[in-house]
Amino acid sequence: MIIGIDAHNLEGNRTGVGRYLANLLQEWSKLSSKFKVQSSKFILYFKDKIPEDLPGLELFESKLLKVSSTAKFMHWNLSRAAKKDKVDILFCPGYIAPIFWQGKLALTLHDIIYEAHPEWFNWRSPIDKILLKWISKKSAQKADLIFVPSEFSKNEVAKYYKIDSKKIVLTYEAADPKLAAKESSEEELAGKYEIKNKFAFYVGSIFSRRHLPEIIAAFEKIVAAGSDYQFLIAGRDYTRGREVNRLAEELNQRLDEQAILRADYIDDADLRLLYRRCAFFIWLSDYEGFGLPPLEAAACGAPVITSDSTSLKEMVGEAALLIKDNSDKEEIYQTMKNIINDGKLREQLIIKGKEQAAKFSWEKCAGETLEALIKI
Repeated sequence: MIIGIDAHNLEGNRTGVGRYLANLLQEWSKLSSKFKVQSSKFILYFKDKIPEDLPGLELFESKLLKVSSTAKFMHWNLSRAAKKDKVDILFCPGYIAPIFWQGKLALTLHDIIYEAHPEWFNWRSPIDKILLKWISKKSAQKADLIFVPSEFSKNEVAKYYKIDSKKIVLTYEAADPKLAAKESSEEELAGKYEIKNKFAFYVGSIFSRRHLPEIIAAFEKIVAAGSDYQFLIAGRDYTRGREVNRLAEELNQRLDEQAILRADYIDDADLRLLYRRCAFFIWLSDYEGFGLPPLEAAACGAPVITSDSTSLKEMVGEAALLIKDNSDKEEIYQTMKNIINDGKLREQLIIKGKEQAAKFSWEKCAGETLEALIKI
């Protein structure tokens, strides 16, 4: 059996789909004997460059198609290369598949916010708004197998794409195991991010649906009450007019101190310690297919505040404080205050969070994914 894999998301800085596929490959290289895949061949198709850090190179064959255009790579070169190699199934881990591919297809849909709530999605261009929705829907409808990371996403795919739930496979993702490896020192963190003492933490791309303006407003009340807390917000600001960057600057000017700290990107070595060191991690959203940052934070020992909605409650269970209304600044403020003032509550959340995160593993996700691919 030949399994072809769209691997272009492994190139460059890995976020989202790239990290998902990297973790699958890492685990597949370990699970090969268990699932008897010696008779199977894996071909990874790359667009610009084959990364040097791929796990289990002896298990996978890598092919470089040398295409500068992502659209051309996906819809022309990938399809032609897979057909030439006579792959039995093409696995596309990032929402869309080649429109001309006629063979068996497995697809991963991490969420379908662009279909369910296009007004919340960060469209790159007007044509992207048209093409992504159309191609994703067509890809899903012709796929033989669709992987989703939550029960919530499974229901959304079935609802909006009218897909038979029998071909939708739930494979829960997990916290990145790299977060358990090397970490920076506290001195390095303090110098790099200007952290003075206690701090709240958010990490992830900043979209309007994630309610950072409301969180900042609630946090201002924490500082105004006399606390010496800071709030580190990490991630690129994609809000209209870069609203969050502006609000952070204005609050710091009003308070005449660095209450809000900003960073566009945080590497894994820093991330683990930031999760461990923060007074609490807050991550609200109106729509998420999985919601990995709250689970990662819990795995590293951070007390978590997140939303009582979409997949987030499914991920954290009873191991976090849940916000009912993401727009309610007073509810957010009171929840923050509860964690700050109640040491016993904070310790309980840390313990429950680690227990909840331990229920998810990339080994299980990769095993279930590989087994489904082989059986199709």
